[in-house]
Amino acid sequence: MDTGSNEPGLQRGLGFWQATAINITQIVGAGVFATVPLILGVLPGPEALLAWLVAGVLIVCDSMIWGELGAALPSAGGSYHYLLESFGRSRWGRLMSFLFVWQILLSGPLEVGSGLVAAAQFSKAISPEFKAFDEANTVRLGAEVNGQFLGMILSPTRVFGLAMGGLILALLYRRVDSLGKISLVFLAAVMAVIGWVLLEGLPRFQLATFMAGRPDDTAPRHLTSGLGAGMGLAIYSYFGYYNVCYLGGEVRDPVRTLPRSILASSLAVVALFSLVHLAFTGVIPLDSILENKDNLTAEFMTRLRGDWAGRLVTVLLVGSCFASCFSGTLGYSRVPYAAAREGNFLRWFDAVHPVHRIPHRSLLLIGGLVLFWSLFSLDMIISALVATRIIEQFIAQVFAVMLLRKKGVPMPWRMPLYPLPLLVALLGWLFVYAGTGWLFILLGLGTLLVGLIVFMAWSRSRGDWPFARAQNIA
Repeated sequence: MDTGSNEPGLQRGLGFWQATAINITQIVGAGVFATVPLILGVLPGPEALLAWLVAGVLIVCDSMIWGELGAALPSAGGSYHYLLESFGRSRWGRLMSFLFVWQILLSGPLEVGSGLVAAAQFSKAISPEFKAFDEANTVRLGAEVNGQFLGMILSPTRVFGLAMGGLILALLYRRVDSLGKISLVFLAAVMAVIGWVLLEGLPRFQLATFMAGRPDDTAPRHLTSGLGAGMGLAIYSYFGYYNVCYLGGEVRDPVRTLPRSILASSLAVVALFSLVHLAFTGVIPLDSILENKDNLTAEFMTRLRGDWAGRLVTVLLVGSCFASCFSGTLGYSRVPYAAAREGNFLRWFDAVHPVHRIPHRSLLLIGGLVLFWSLFSLDMIISALVATRIIEQFIAQVFAVMLLRKKGVPMPWRMPLYPLPLLVALLGWLFVYAGTGWLFILLGLGTLLVGLIVFMAWSRSRGDWPFARAQNIA
């Protein structure tokens, strides 16, 4: 297997540091800053730290899965190729890879769109007057379901988020080597935000503040169910540690670069996010965290350094969201292109820009979907994102590793302690999936069912498996 050759029209211009920067900039974004109060809402008190740590064990084990698959099959589209090759190109692999593309057209833009939603949310802390103006001109189109607003939100801050998304698309319309350099700049910026929070919060950490439980008399959710919901939120924050796998066809020395960058990214963010959680919860009492959940970081800095610090960190957080959306759109834009090249998606998206050597039509598709989902509520985005992705991507890839090994496919990088990381990942993903709630479990299953129906109709119209004659699929 030639793991170093270029795919037609693409350029291998990403090294280890660029790959790691692409991963981490997508991970940080809004992530931890938006979800600390959400996790405390379902798992109040010191137990909330378990959500970050247990979810961290899960993503480190899952990183080994991504590393082994990425080193063996370093192609544009990542999981698309892993599922196609492992389950069989002529039969079940077609179905599994199609369902992956089907759900990634929902979950990928949902993930990136949530960054634009968070940027809009954070921007309200610029000034009380702007917050009041935004709230006075907000229109909600939807309904409350189980305490969550499901629907579209139109407001001045959401228009600001749309403008950010448009600027991201403009920046991404260039060669991948220059995109790698931009990602390094973004990495420095997002690490500066986290560094500032840690430098201000950790020296002021108070154990009594951290150990305090829920401030009212409401009984906390049972630890098991609360941990599942909290892990789901933490996983949302960790999403992106594998992002460079979607750019596998544009990575230099992928056998070494992909596993190292994925593991480095996951280990780094587990440590950093756990410390950020400690910095917040050891300084601000729980009741204040829950009251300021929309702009916790601004409240944190305002308490410690004054109004100027709250406004400055807000600007930095918006920039962090921008960097995250940049990296996420970059990665997911390669998936429709990869499927189109194999004939498993609309051929129109199998196009590479003649100058920039990027899949520009696929980029515009994903970018347009990101802009659409940025108009919806953040709670809905997070829950739907986790539920729709776990089965078809993360759990399926556990079996993909085993199938590729059984087939004798060369695995140039092999995970340590095999098969223990597979078992931990499988049990962990099932636990998180159960914790998303029945509504979003049904949404995830419904998404896959519709995808199955579309696949069957499409295959029948083309005469492909499972409707092809036996000699045509042998």
